[in-house]
Amino acid sequence: MELLITFGSALWLGILTSISPCPLATNIAAVSFLSKKIAHPFMVFISGLAYTIGRMAAYAALGWIIISSLLSVPQLVQFLQKYFVRALGPILIITGLVLLEIIPLRLPGLSLSQKHHNRLVESGAPGAFLLGWIFALAFCPVSAALFFGSLIPLALNSEAGALMPFIYGVGTGLPVLVFAVAIALGITSLSHWFNKITKLEYYTRRITGGIFILVGLYYTEIYILRLF
Repeated sequence: MELLITFGSALWLGILTSISPCPLATNIAAVSFLSKKIAHPFMVFISGLAYTIGRMAAYAALGWIIISSLLSVPQLVQFLQKYFVRALGPILIITGLVLLEIIPLRLPGLSLSQKHHNRLVESGAPGAFLLGWIFALAFCPVSAALFFGSLIPLALNSEAGALMPFIYGVGTGLPVLVFAVAIALGITSLSHWFNKITKLEYYTRRITGGIFILVGLYYTEIYILRLF
């Protein structure tokens, strides 16, 4: 049951990342651009799938590298086992405040020239995969908060931590794949659904942020305040 909750949390964080305004707009723009450069609907779907897998692979690989690197040092593992649960409360509180936009978070952007963008698109599925990989690593404030502030700390505190970035990557890919299928099928009302999802994200992100703060306060009270 605990493992199911852990994987469910990672999946939800991935979905919430994907439907956040910045990643969602990037994903729709990328998949729409792919569809304009490819004539056959099936190839549009293949390129959209490759783009989605690229995003999933980027998050999974980055998370696995971070977690494996941290856990490969015995002294660091002992330190994390002793003190990390105490730091988890404040980390979750700060992440919740970022999700609620109470604490602003500014990140350096990762840009891709139009020339290289076109070259990747025109190279077919491999280029779409690489495009998804690059765009995944261009973190927006919300996606950075969810990935570094929530997923990584929760993964370090879980026995199945190494699998959580992969589950998170699957979550980030699901909404993108839906739009890739919709474009391949020729659905023209994507702007309507984009607005619907953006409104839904507004509330889900704030609910999630509130939950993070409450859980963070609980952890802080249990593992920090009771020590005094």
